[in-house]
Amino acid sequence: METEIGNKVGTVRSTDSSNNSVVTVKIGYIGGGSRGWAHTLINDLAQCTAIAGKVFLYDLDYESAKRNEKFGNWVQEQDGAVGDWTYTAVEDRAEALEDADFVILSTQDPPAETMAHELDIPAEYGIYQSVGDTVGPGGVVRAMRTIPVYRDIAAGIREHCPDAWVFNYTNPMTICVRTLYEEFPDINAFGCCHEVFHTQEHLAELVAEYLDVEQPPRTEIDVNVKGINHFTWIGEASWNDRDLYPLVERHHEEEIRDRTFEPGELDDESWFVDNQLVTYELFERFGTLPAAGDRHLAEFVPWFLSVGEPAEVQSWGIRLTPSEYRVERQEEALSKFHDPMNGEEEFKFSESGEEGVDMMRALVGVEDLKTNVNLPNVGQIPSLPEGAVVETNALFSQGSVRPLTAVDLPDQVRNMTFPHVQNQETMVEAAFAGDVDLAFRAFLNDPLVTVSIDDAKSMFRELVDAVRPYLEDYWDLDEPAVLD
Repeated sequence: METEIGNKVGTVRSTDSSNNSVVTVKIGYIGGGSRGWAHTLINDLAQCTAIAGKVFLYDLDYESAKRNEKFGNWVQEQDGAVGDWTYTAVEDRAEALEDADFVILSTQDPPAETMAHELDIPAEYGIYQSVGDTVGPGGVVRAMRTIPVYRDIAAGIREHCPDAWVFNYTNPMTICVRTLYEEFPDINAFGCCHEVFHTQEHLAELVAEYLDVEQPPRTEIDVNVKGINHFTWIGEASWNDRDLYPLVERHHEEEIRDRTFEPGELDDESWFVDNQLVTYELFERFGTLPAAGDRHLAEFVPWFLSVGEPAEVQSWGIRLTPSEYRVERQEEALSKFHDPMNGEEEFKFSESGEEGVDMMRALVGVEDLKTNVNLPNVGQIPSLPEGAVVETNALFSQGSVRPLTAVDLPDQVRNMTFPHVQNQETMVEAAFAGDVDLAFRAFLNDPLVTVSIDDAKSMFRELVDAVRPYLEDYWDLDEPAVLD
């Protein structure tokens, strides 16, 4: 059972859609040179007729924003583009934010200078990370360098568009959203993540397989979402009021329980291969279904990644994403922008499966939407600290986002989750104080830091030195006690 427990109210100009008129809005995109989320947004907006307007793209890499401006306006000229949008790259962030109705955040520091180190240095100490962007040594250091950036973004929103609705897509999701609220408590921000969507899709597949019906769309799968980003859980799942947990149990017994993989067996598979062994292991042990991909789930507990050799992780049906992929994919991602415009590839509109535009439509009053988002805890999950960012369902409607209560986490799941919540709170406190020593406490408390204290200090020192240019806001960077 879910109930509404809160009300975040914002304003969007021209929200009266009762006569089916098109609502005109301004979108400010911070990280507007994005090679991932921007492509999705452009695709989705072009297919939306209920809202129209202008998208202002701001990025530290102005040329990347100009590329997306060119692509966005080119897409608007294609057959099937029924939306009315124009894209403009700007060099001044204030111009993108001024009087914006919606703000999109999807930022990333250069992986070669940051994420590559955050994966490779821990691996030298025998700590392997399947993603490295949320928790673990990589997630902690990524948080250290991301919080000051998001603090500055929140200040800009407070100055230029305090009533805007702010959509965050950047990881570490929880840290980013928490920082926005810490800097600007009256902000209307939430974090968007599609991991739960994949779980709904899996449950829809089980409906088709075991009930012998046509597979329903994932949106027909009703789930009660609870947890923190990338460590989310589903207490209840249903389709047409039918409980789906018996299907989950059956699938585990018939398909998953005896599924095994040998080290090296997945070498030719995608880096993102997911055989659901981690998901169903956690389901079997704790009686609640996780609602995130195995690569993310594995990093929240030490059991799945505690191996002698990297290839041994494959016994859990996943692969480690190497640093070289994180670097190389930046160039590979450009092809989906350039090739269609150059005539080297046919452009086709797609159903992205993302809900950002649907959220906008709900907020301007077109159609209500219930979906999972990351918001500060005001009672959605009673056993987790108030104010900490949690992921549950919420109801989007005209001018408001109302979080919904979730059935509380089982005791054992809460016990696994609580240390991460505390660490995330500590990371925000450390960054706002510029205190490297306090950040190191969170680093030590992360469940993946399974090395000796001396090795932990050494590893942390190497990581800090590797990304030092991104940590200028820490006053004790040169003389923290931990680096003595």
